[in-house]
Amino acid sequence: MKTKKPTIAIDMDGVIADTETHFINWYARDYGVLVTREELIGKPESEAFPDKQAVWKFVNAPGFFRTVPVMPGAIAALKALIDDFEIYIVSAAMEFPQSLSEKQAWLGEHFPFISWKNIIFCGDKSVIATDYMIDDHFKNLDFCKGKPILFHAAHNSTTERHFRIHSWEEVQTFLKQELEAMPALS
Repeated sequence: MKTKKPTIAIDMDGVIADTETHFINWYARDYGVLVTREELIGKPESEAFPDKQAVWKFVNAPGFFRTVPVMPGAIAALKALIDDFEIYIVSAAMEFPQSLSEKQAWLGEHFPFISWKNIIFCGDKSVIATDYMIDDHFKNLDFCKGKPILFHAAHNSTTERHFRIHSWEEVQTFLKQELEAMPALS
């Protein structure tokens, strides 16, 4: 008899897609100013750069979501976790219409082992009911029906709310411990 795997909802932007680095790079490219990660600490993304409209300009620009770098360690971690967990990529992609096709293409390129059936583009993540949710925004984790896991980012680094993870290596270690603590299903 096949046992049901625990489920994980995994955010894209700021979790498997390194949008922080992408914002920094695009800002340097378009404005000629290199903003450091330290300058981003504790500030919402939309307020973190000298030109407060820059982030909105970038997320509405064709190609932004298609060219985001992959978060270090994300591909290897998801490949390892997929053996023991049912993984769903969940992204609130409705706010920026061009992001839908760009995010789908980006996932196909970098995470082809995630089935299209396990990709959820939505507007409100409070409808997601998984055993775990990994996200970088409190607004999504506050309504998590399972265990919320906050993925560390500059914008969330000064607030202590939810269990915090700093890297994909830490995610793997934590979830392995969670699996070991689960009662065996027979």
